[in-house]
Amino acid sequence: MKTNAVKLLAGSLAALAVTAFGELKPKAAEASGKPAKPRIEVCFVLDTTGSMSGLLEGAKQKIWSIANEMVSARPTPEIRVGLVAYRDRGDAYVVKTFDLSRDIDAVYANLRGFSAGGGGDTPESVNEALYQAVHKMDWSQDRSVLKIIFLVGDAPPHMAYSGPKYPEICQAAMKRDLIINTVQCGSLAETTPIWKEIAQLGEGSYVAIAPSGGMVAIATPMDAELAELNRKLGRTIVAYGSDAARRSVAAKQLAAEAAPAAVSADRLTFNARYGVAVQGEGELLDSLASGKLQMSELQKEQLPADWQKLSKAELAAKIAKQQAERRELQAQILKLSQARDAFLVKERQRLAAAGQGDSFDAKVSQAIRAQAARKNIEYGK
Repeated sequence: MKTNAVKLLAGSLAALAVTAFGELKPKAAEASGKPAKPRIEVCFVLDTTGSMSGLLEGAKQKIWSIANEMVSARPTPEIRVGLVAYRDRGDAYVVKTFDLSRDIDAVYANLRGFSAGGGGDTPESVNEALYQAVHKMDWSQDRSVLKIIFLVGDAPPHMAYSGPKYPEICQAAMKRDLIINTVQCGSLAETTPIWKEIAQLGEGSYVAIAPSGGMVAIATPMDAELAELNRKLGRTIVAYGSDAARRSVAAKQLAAEAAPAAVSADRLTFNARYGVAVQGEGELLDSLASGKLQMSELQKEQLPADWQKLSKAELAAKIAKQQAERRELQAQILKLSQARDAFLVKERQRLAAAGQGDSFDAKVSQAIRAQAARKNIEYGK
């Protein structure tokens, strides 16, 4: 069970993420002289009615794991993830949309804000949600980008409602170079043919999984040490910028430290791939390292209160000390994360051999890996 403190933290993080998060910008190939990195954009369209509570809780634990799988190609892809939650008319909401973002901390916060409720009659507002995913997300216009939608639910759409229906929405998706995969939770007979048809029209894949999502939390021998490294890394974080940006940075780190060990380790591994401590804007050392901010541009009023009292020389020395400490921690994290990745690969292979490889996160990873070949994005075995 989650404590009230963690729930409140997740809620505040979600609110902050909407107002304060930034995005990690890919370096232009022209400027670097190197080939452009692969790019992947994924939108999860999730049924959040009462019957989906198990899947939602599992997805909250696995979003960082899925993100890590997405960026395990070589070279490391730039990714953006979006969310669409749907219920039905008469519920607290019909559709909630969170646009594609590189800030996976913000995606995690928004996902943690989802709860299962509503529903009642069997059909749900699937058409409305799918329309939002196809037409309202900020999809790249570049056809070299892998763009995927995962429609996840257990009930068919209301076809009597007004508005666009899934056949024409799928046609529009094809024109936008979007792939639509369907994930059926459970085995409701009236859902199966429609989910299969949507996948066929969307040039994607159809899979059926257990109603709960079947996700298995895999503990590793490295999790405890990574959790400690996460806390040490947190002590090097320097929130910088507006009040909202600084609060957002603090909330993200608190959420990571409050998360289960495996979730925290997955997040740390993801950030290590990009050499950052926090996703988005508002962290001083990350901003300096990326070149988004120069030392000459530092504004004291945007620093923490105790840092504002330092002279220029003292400030430069303190930043250099923090940077050196962080580099050492990040080197330890990267080494430990690589060992953890190898352990997870073997454990997933063992689970698959034992007939436990049909979980939501496993099926999502399999689809992304298979469909990445269409854009010449290569994953290892």
